[in-house]
Amino acid sequence: MDNAFAVGTAQLPTSRKVGARAALVGIQDARGSLLQDCFRQFGIDTTPMYGNAADYLRKEKFDACVVKLGREAGTIMESVRKSPSNSRIIMYALGGTAQEALRYSKFGINAMFQEPLERPAALKLVRATQMLVLHEFRRYVRVPIITEVSLVTSDTRRFTGTSHDVSSGGISLEAHQELAPGQSLEVSFALLTLPRIWVRGNVSWRNGSRFGIRFDPRDDRRSKIKEWVDAYLEC
Repeated sequence: MDNAFAVGTAQLPTSRKVGARAALVGIQDARGSLLQDCFRQFGIDTTPMYGNAADYLRKEKFDACVVKLGREAGTIMESVRKSPSNSRIIMYALGGTAQEALRYSKFGINAMFQEPLERPAALKLVRATQMLVLHEFRRYVRVPIITEVSLVTSDTRRFTGTSHDVSSGGISLEAHQELAPGQSLEVSFALLTLPRIWVRGNVSWRNGSRFGIRFDPRDDRRSKIKEWVDAYLEC
């Protein structure tokens, strides 16, 4: 977050009716303007934050926040997740790679804006996640989240991947492995308040290095994932 936090916290105009709100933490250059415009196109107001953003996020209610990865990122994310009013907001990261984002996986990063920030990619990401920010959960049953996933195939091969989203029925992730649709395996991951869990599944589709796994409906451990997803989507 560098020296961007020395400026202060911008306030939304009081004359406007505030709907869904997203906090932009420490992003005050052209990237901030681009993100403001992208969120605005989907009916989401933005509040730029500098100064003591961690304290502000503990007190003020938001529906989403964008945190620039860097020296202060962990402190900001921890404040968000420990806040009674913001513990389940949609958290975006800005910058770095998916592997770097895994350093903060315990804070539940939902999605990531890649740098250099480009309008088409930013709009695509906001469009893909807007229903969660706007609390239109009935139209969005998958929870986007970045976390490390461990996998063991039926022939005991072990490897790791990075999740894109999870639902009560399956998970999509990225990993550089040769896996064919229908192949059985066991996956393990942790999600914020859900301790690490193992569940059986089958590869349902593959597109390059990204593939989907459908959880085995006969595996009772899947119920824990469903409970977590349902709780996450509660208004």
